[in-house]
Amino acid sequence: MSVHVVSTGENLWAISNRYGIPMKSIVELNGLPADSSLVPGLALYIPDNQPPIRSYKIKPGDQFWEIAQRFNTDVSTILGANPGVNPNQLIIGQIINIPSRIKLKIATLGFLVPSGGSAVLSLLDSFAGQLTYLAVVAYSFTAEGYAYNEIEDTAIVARSKQLNITPLLMIRNFTGVDFSAELAGHVLANPVYRRNLVQSIVNLTRQRGFGGVSIDFEFIPPPQRNDFNLFLRELKTALGDLILHVNVHAKTEDLPTNRIVGAYDYASIGSIADIVAVMTIDYGYPGGPPDPIAPIWWIEQVVQYSLTQINPRKLQIAMPLYGYDKVVGTNVTRAMSVVSAQNQAISTGSPIQFDQHSMSPWYRHWSAGVEQIVWFEDIRSFIEKYRLIDVYQLSGTTFWQISLPAPQNWAYLSKNIAVSK
Repeated sequence: MSVHVVSTGENLWAISNRYGIPMKSIVELNGLPADSSLVPGLALYIPDNQPPIRSYKIKPGDQFWEIAQRFNTDVSTILGANPGVNPNQLIIGQIINIPSRIKLKIATLGFLVPSGGSAVLSLLDSFAGQLTYLAVVAYSFTAEGYAYNEIEDTAIVARSKQLNITPLLMIRNFTGVDFSAELAGHVLANPVYRRNLVQSIVNLTRQRGFGGVSIDFEFIPPPQRNDFNLFLRELKTALGDLILHVNVHAKTEDLPTNRIVGAYDYASIGSIADIVAVMTIDYGYPGGPPDPIAPIWWIEQVVQYSLTQINPRKLQIAMPLYGYDKVVGTNVTRAMSVVSAQNQAISTGSPIQFDQHSMSPWYRHWSAGVEQIVWFEDIRSFIEKYRLIDVYQLSGTTFWQISLPAPQNWAYLSKNIAVSK
């Protein structure tokens, strides 16, 4: 695997010759504009025939020959990938690179908001081998706790099953334009409404052919923390063998009174749910100052705390397939796909910077004389997140959302990672 970062004055023809890859392939794999122009700092994914690079954290008693056997490789190959590492003086907690044909195996979940036409079905076809689960974002519930379908999704559910992707009914406390803390709190606090919600979710799940449920209740009032646990326990009991997937806001410590994360009892949720997806996105949030969306240092802190509460084989982190363009001073925010963010840098001639602390790309540009800053994701930041999953042996990742073009991510995933089914 190669990542080529464009230098000043470089062009696509020269890069194509250097790696022996057709220009057309580089353009397609990286979602570049048709005119094939480039800017300094642009990261290009260049596939090769080398084995994937696994990431491993040294544990007490580890020896290189044993690690080599585990990954079906040899000591010299590991040494070559880790210059400066002394195999006779391994440091506990040290992370090493291991070239190995044994791929990291993970479960992936893509969120999808249904839309009309056949395009969405073609999208699913293109991701057939790269998704374990598809969370269909098309359900909410009433003030009395009755779940209902908002967007027709019958064809999506059927196609998912044909492609061996397990469809999950995703239900949110979403009312029109935003998440409603009042709706969640009102229903969860009432035992009758809570039972209504459990039964109606299970009925819809079975009637519409889903393989399980993905819960995304956000801004639950902290006083309903235990009520949320009761709801999840009742729901899992009623679902039986069907999957219960629960999305929770990210945190690095328990803050029971916090209005955003207070209602999430990680330990209880982890004991009930089949999968817990921590939303390691929007560190840099809409309306907030220009900040990385998913900085790796923050994600690692969230993972380290989460693992004190949740089994790693149940834990997923989230990857954003988008960027935020923010007006400096007002923080007015425009969301865009990672490809749109990348190509806006190219169209405006804006050099792309890469922040080593957050392992995230960003750039600045001007519109009508107004400074704007864009943080987004690229192949470098995606790779760092997959490495984190490998190091901590997590269940996998979620993607918000798969209708946003992110060809670098999908190309890397396809070549380097085994997706469980």
